[in-house]
Amino acid sequence: MQMVVCSKPGSARKLELRIRLFCRNVLLDHWTHQSDSAFWLTRILKPWPMVNQARLLYIIFGPISPQDGQVIWQKMIEEPADEFNLKGLADAIKLLYDSGTKEWTADDVISLVDELSVVPHEWLLENNARLLMLTGNNICLTFMASKAVNGRAIELARFIVFLALVCEKELYCMDWTVKMMQRVCKVFSTPVERNNFLQNVANAFACVTMEMLQSIMSGE
Repeated sequence: MQMVVCSKPGSARKLELRIRLFCRNVLLDHWTHQSDSAFWLTRILKPWPMVNQARLLYIIFGPISPQDGQVIWQKMIEEPADEFNLKGLADAIKLLYDSGTKEWTADDVISLVDELSVVPHEWLLENNARLLMLTGNNICLTFMASKAVNGRAIELARFIVFLALVCEKELYCMDWTVKMMQRVCKVFSTPVERNNFLQNVANAFACVTMEMLQSIMSGE
């Protein structure tokens, strides 16, 4: 286990696969009650620092090759991932968030999501947005509120743009994104902060639109 979490991702593919299969087939997937799965997932993750927890989570629940079952490390950083590739990670995050134990606070889970989104390098923001949507309203809102209260309003604004993009791609109701933005606006303590945030959202939409237009024109 130590060799896998401390070495370069993908450098021990067969060992990664063995760890994934053992954790899923022996410790996690066969329980009737989610509390049992949460207990064993906690036992797997908690001995390690957060950065290693995120890597382990990816090894156990991340996307795998349909040919050989090995972990696809580049998937999240190179191309948009669909629900199938993200559902395992989203379900694991929900499992920890809903575990009801003192071992996993909301802040712990959000920190784990933050770490996960840079495994092995920074994900495409679209993939991060789709993952958070799959985790459900509570986790997604908590993630957004965390950015709001920690002075990351510009980063949050760009994230909201990609929430809207995922809604459009997946034919989800755009009203959901609007309501999430309205709820996160209440986190800002002053009208000035809220107005600045909304301006950041408008600017982010303009920037992302221009980036997409340039990508289309260049034939990418």
